[in-house]
Amino acid sequence: MASAENKTDIKKVHILGKDAIHCGFHLIPYIVETVLGTLSSSAYVLITDSNVAKFHLDTFKDEFTSQIASKSLQTRFITHIIPPGETSKSREGKAAIEDYLLKHACTRDTVILAVGGGVIGDLVGFVAATFMRGVRFVQVPTTLLAMVDSSVGGKTAIDTPHGKNLIGSFWQPEYIFIDAAFLETLPPREFSNGMAEVVKTAAIWNEDEFAALESRSSEIFAAIQTPSQNNAGRDLASRSAAQHLLLQVIVGSISVKAHIVTIDERETGLRNLVNFGHTIGHAIEAVVTPQILHGECVSIGMILEAEIARQMGILSQVAVGRLTRCLKGYNLPTSMHDHRISTLSSSKRLTPDRLLDIMKVDKKNSGPAKKVVLLSRIGATHEPKATVVPDAIIRKTLCEAVSVVPGTPKHSPISMATPGSKSISNRALVLASLASGTCRLKNLLHSDDTQVMMAALLDLQGASFSWEDGGETLVVIGGQGELIPPPSGKEIYLGNAGTAARFLTTVCALVRSTDGSQSTIVTGNARMKQRPVGPLVDALRSNGVTINYQETEGSLPLQITASSTGFTGGHIKLAASVSSQYVSSILLCAPYAVEPIVLELTGGQVISQPYIDMTLAMMKTFGILVTRRKDESGNLLDVYDVPKGHYVNPAEYVIESDASSATYPLAVAAITGTTCTLTNIGSSSLQGDAGFAKAVLEPMGCTVKQTETSTTVTGPPVGQLRAIGYVDMEPMTDAFLTASVLAAVACRAVTSERTLENAPATTTRILGIANQRVKECNRIRAMIDQLAKFGVDTKELDDGLEIYGIDHSSLKEGTSIHCYDDHRVAMAFSVLGSLIPGTIIEEKRCVEKTWPNWWDDLENKIGLAVEGVELSHESKASTSNVKHESGASVLLCGMRGSGKTYIGKIAAAELGWEYLDADQYLEQTYNMTCKEFVHQKGWDAFRAAESEILPKILNQRSSKTIISLGGGIVETEIAREILKDYGRSKGPVVHISRDIRQIVAYLTVETERPAYGQEIEEVFERRNPWFDECSTHRFLSIVEPDGTQNGWRRTRNQVKTYFGHITGAAPNTPLNLQPSRRSYFLSLTFPDILSQQHLLDEDTSSILDGVDAVELRVDLLSPSGSVTAPNIPPKDYVILQLSTLKHMTSLPIVYTVRTVSQGGAFPDDTHEQLFELLETGLQLGAEYIDVEITSPRDRIQLLSTHKRASRIIASHHDWTGRLRWTGPEIEDIYTTASNLGDIIKIVGKANVLEENMELRRFVQRKAVEPHAKPFIAINLGIEGQLSRILNPTFSPVTHPSLPVAAAPGQLSFSQIQIGLHLLGQLPRKNFFLFGSPISKSPSPTLHNTGFRVLGLPHHYSLHETSTVDDSVRQIIRSLNFGGASVTIPHKLTIIPELDNLTSAAQLIGAVNTIVPVQQKGGKITLLGDNTDWLGITNAIRAQSRDRLRPDDVGLIIGAGGTSRAAVYALHELGVRVVFIWNRTYSSAQQLASSFPPSFNVKALESLDPLSVSPPAVVIGTIPADALASGNLSLSSTIFSREQGGIVVDMAYRPKITSLLQLAASQKATWLPVYGIDVLLEQGFQQFLSWTGHRPPMQAITHAVHTFYENS
Repeated sequence: MASAENKTDIKKVHILGKDAIHCGFHLIPYIVETVLGTLSSSAYVLITDSNVAKFHLDTFKDEFTSQIASKSLQTRFITHIIPPGETSKSREGKAAIEDYLLKHACTRDTVILAVGGGVIGDLVGFVAATFMRGVRFVQVPTTLLAMVDSSVGGKTAIDTPHGKNLIGSFWQPEYIFIDAAFLETLPPREFSNGMAEVVKTAAIWNEDEFAALESRSSEIFAAIQTPSQNNAGRDLASRSAAQHLLLQVIVGSISVKAHIVTIDERETGLRNLVNFGHTIGHAIEAVVTPQILHGECVSIGMILEAEIARQMGILSQVAVGRLTRCLKGYNLPTSMHDHRISTLSSSKRLTPDRLLDIMKVDKKNSGPAKKVVLLSRIGATHEPKATVVPDAIIRKTLCEAVSVVPGTPKHSPISMATPGSKSISNRALVLASLASGTCRLKNLLHSDDTQVMMAALLDLQGASFSWEDGGETLVVIGGQGELIPPPSGKEIYLGNAGTAARFLTTVCALVRSTDGSQSTIVTGNARMKQRPVGPLVDALRSNGVTINYQETEGSLPLQITASSTGFTGGHIKLAASVSSQYVSSILLCAPYAVEPIVLELTGGQVISQPYIDMTLAMMKTFGILVTRRKDESGNLLDVYDVPKGHYVNPAEYVIESDASSATYPLAVAAITGTTCTLTNIGSSSLQGDAGFAKAVLEPMGCTVKQTETSTTVTGPPVGQLRAIGYVDMEPMTDAFLTASVLAAVACRAVTSERTLENAPATTTRILGIANQRVKECNRIRAMIDQLAKFGVDTKELDDGLEIYGIDHSSLKEGTSIHCYDDHRVAMAFSVLGSLIPGTIIEEKRCVEKTWPNWWDDLENKIGLAVEGVELSHESKASTSNVKHESGASVLLCGMRGSGKTYIGKIAAAELGWEYLDADQYLEQTYNMTCKEFVHQKGWDAFRAAESEILPKILNQRSSKTIISLGGGIVETEIAREILKDYGRSKGPVVHISRDIRQIVAYLTVETERPAYGQEIEEVFERRNPWFDECSTHRFLSIVEPDGTQNGWRRTRNQVKTYFGHITGAAPNTPLNLQPSRRSYFLSLTFPDILSQQHLLDEDTSSILDGVDAVELRVDLLSPSGSVTAPNIPPKDYVILQLSTLKHMTSLPIVYTVRTVSQGGAFPDDTHEQLFELLETGLQLGAEYIDVEITSPRDRIQLLSTHKRASRIIASHHDWTGRLRWTGPEIEDIYTTASNLGDIIKIVGKANVLEENMELRRFVQRKAVEPHAKPFIAINLGIEGQLSRILNPTFSPVTHPSLPVAAAPGQLSFSQIQIGLHLLGQLPRKNFFLFGSPISKSPSPTLHNTGFRVLGLPHHYSLHETSTVDDSVRQIIRSLNFGGASVTIPHKLTIIPELDNLTSAAQLIGAVNTIVPVQQKGGKITLLGDNTDWLGITNAIRAQSRDRLRPDDVGLIIGAGGTSRAAVYALHELGVRVVFIWNRTYSSAQQLASSFPPSFNVKALESLDPLSVSPPAVVIGTIPADALASGNLSLSSTIFSREQGGIVVDMAYRPKITSLLQLAASQKATWLPVYGIDVLLEQGFQQFLSWTGHRPPMQAITHAVHTFYENS
């Protein structure tokens, strides 16, 4: 052993009286020599798992074999490999190892080596503790987690269904060998997993170690990313600096745990400390394992347990912030809202009750009392053991929402300080980093925003940071402006930190590169990608900085190219009317430009001047004096001169408290009638919000005392706040939210000097805050919407809003506030919650942006109780649909020229409803045209008249009317309220929209309406938001440029489908979703539908053959034509894409926005944008909305209340392969989806074929449950294709024409049919044509082509008989009979052989189609139908631009069976009178009299009456040769209609019959419908009736025409 030790440098750690822990690199020879030399045995057994075995087992085998031979030892070395993962750590897994040992005759002197991660160590250690009553074992951990945690201390255990590690023992290993070289094969996620335990140990024990971990994460990661060659690191001479650091970290962590274990081996007190983070972490792990790793769960547990300590007043926010930042540095989650957690279906079970229930079973507990390790500071714990913590405190921390208990703050008069200013903190970080020297920043805000700023500056290597005073002081060593690009592939991610994004855009312009080939990517979350940055980018571009937008023009992400000099400087013009942060961004970096900068602000009034002044003052403190120019009169100009120079760090810089945050405790005092003093905000503040107390609270009736450094506010008695009329909050825009909630209860009348004209006496009008629309959310809209929940009326203004105060007793209690993930919204409404009982703040954690401990301070410092609230996740979304009244009239709004009249008239005709034009109603009411009205009385009077008649119209035409409203109806607030109320409670309000360029082109030449008096585009921009606000639905009018017949027909079909669906008159849902029928949808993967319209044309393309619906993958849409995840397509682009798709096909649309974690491209953490797009899908009439069940339940529930005739597909996709179709997780997923949706969709990933059988058994079991819903259940991948074949409901399919399949293993429709047949699930059926003569019939060609193209195994053949004889009866009753066509002479004589007739066949009195129908119990009945009438109807509609009018006349030539179908068809088309002309008048009479009087069928003795009532449709039903031979003569009288019409000849040989020739010779245009076209249409209907699938019309049409021409 001595020789091995001489070659191997190790570090030994003392534990329980001996140096049992040996640490180093490449230790396998050392391990073998040490074990063989010190632990003699008859058998050495190495146990590992299959993952570790492929890396290290052969090396261990070779070394043991070699050393046993060289030492001539009489012993055995055997190995055993077990499956990897937590499932092996079970009773069964333990028994399997024991059986293996017994089988190989292992005795009590056996030495077992546990080589692997924590599972191997725990399991094998427990085996060693109990086998032969205890044998020796050695721990060889291969993961960082096992090295620093589970291998040290002698704990061994297995899991049970009741919890982790509940059965086990203490059994100390003889040795623990820590070979850090094993970590080189460890995936990065597993390394981070172990670092959680390293951070934990430093947090409880050693602040210096923690500080090193805090600042050196990138170096520590680098230590495992470069594999060592030739055993480098085994000795000190070959050990690199990175290896030294890594081993130092590992040994330091192990040493702490070894020390604790030595003192408290059996975990009676002190050893509990190493369970910091584990009490909650283990509970989380029990729910989300195996998808989330142990260390990841402990990481979240540490933060939550630190927050418990903070809540109890034991730990500071500084410590919580440092712990959070450190864990994030190792890519560990710190919240259950982390997307890695929240996107799991199991995350919905992470409820406080569930976690508390799991925490009951914890070895640290004493009876029911739960014990938690509490930090008192970084490096120390509150007690030298776990502390008892009441459930109520734990629950409050775990709850996602809070409620402030109203009352008088018990600490009044309050004296407190608020956190450091976010604005000043961010500026100070930039200034100190760019400066030279060292600066100690005190009172720095510890929040999300400052964390991302610091991380970004570190990525740019612009400064170094360290901590002093327990984290109270940040030490910044400035980088003197020397910045370098981040490593390739590394993006600077800023979340939703707007200040950081704007500042760092210019900072990155200072980054230098010698060759200009490097760049910096600055990005953020979805909301940040919507917030504007364009003016700043424009200014920098004009100064020579190369910046490219990566996604949407005007917003992040940005690619900023590094240059050799940074940015140039000189004269820069900047538009500063949107954000003052643009100005501060350039100012902060200006001294480092090549030339001095003259910054000129343009674009109107500068926003938030106080923040610019703040920047200038801070620059001066850091050594740069900026001069603001003045004009000749001494007035300040918006021009700034910035000299070249370098910042010099002051030794210390104390950051002011945040003045915006200070408004909240002051407002609590104001609303509760108490007193609050803020000790660190006064009149000398740099921040404009410091003026809030004087400008807002004092006029409201508060007593305000302000010194240079403090502010004291005493509120009036409760209920005595006064409205303040007009207040300009431009200097303090962020504080307007606080002012708004106070204004809501300011019910005393405004003072005389502040009175507003034409406004209620309790009005507070806040202006100067337009920029608040582009903050974390649209804050103005947010305040209006959330105040409305309390019953507070408001009014939105261009530059602000008005709030109409009411007595607080009138406000609605129990209101739940949606915070839009905006810290200021949450804190503002917590002020209102201090007065209004039951107010719930839904997203409590959003305050972490600026005041992470606000809820704790509200209770501990202010004295108001705060309770945790768990939001209900029980959703009744699929049954809580708010439906419109049946048959309620539909209102159309939209710009003049958008197509309201055209669309409205089509909709009315298709629905069989009335149409009313509101402008015409107004003209009739006032007996003048609209143009005359405006000319005589003006626009204001016209708008008043519109608003006056609107209720009358709605009262008189409340049902079954399409009402087209004037384009300006939304101009008045009263009309907007009427429309919104109608949409909420009565019926649809549809916004008809159109490309603005087309509207302008139309209105430029239209002269009948009064002129606007301003640019059309300006009117559009003003009205468009109102149209969206007032409408429940939207219809985008697609105008095809060529105006073809197909284009008109597509528009008509689109209108018919859309309005039939949204009104519920004809929901567009496929019959195949019924039980026992198979249904499919095509998954489109095009980034641009418009460029693929030729593929989606139902007339010319095969892509839609067989399918029942089309899936639009919204997440894959992209204006650029290519998609890179994450992708958020622009809303307007989505509207155009979906509308175009609905224009091209009448099939139902499955509207899907798939997130990244579930296999899509849409970002996971962007719920606002996700649900905005989902709502858009409903508004546009998408029939099915796919919603992932991992989305917030309340948002799904709200979406479902708007669905009406549409259906929710509640989906879950697991791409990991870990989801099993057995066990509790799949049951939870199914139950959740069933509660949330109308259709359930669960997608797993098959690893082996057998998992498809598990899926099938699960589906079969669910199908027989009461009230079972349609269920889509499939497995991904090649191994999962069997599940796609067997899935009966809405199977997603692909097509060869698509660029890619939407998911791995996706099959085409025809492939699935072939698979079903091969599996015996789709037996071959035989189809026939009965009749005589039929030898030249194209029907076999028609149907067999369809069967072949769709992959169906069926066959269609001719069966010619002159009568319905026994051969026919035998065929139709055979088991393999699939259906039949019936032609002359059997259309009547076949009827007695059938069981039932459709209503159409009964009325027509003839059958041309036989359909076998399987009844419940399996019995087959034969249904007779007649599809001739459908063939006629569809063929006519294909030729008709407009629907036939009720006053149109039809003429049918002939009186046979086909004539009866023609009568029925014309009646269904809406024809008023149908004339029959036949050679034998009596036959015509007999046919006419057989139809009900309502059909208005009349026989003609001559054609003379047609000269008075000429027909619009002529249908010939007699053989072609009857006219040609002269048996029946026709005159041109039948074609005397001046407008022309449509002529149909049912005969299809020859193609152009005598009837069609006669029509063609007329002066008027008569559109021909050929017999072959009717044959095809009726054949398509037969095919659909028999197979249940959409026929491949293009292929069939081509084949039939080829047959027709050849024969």
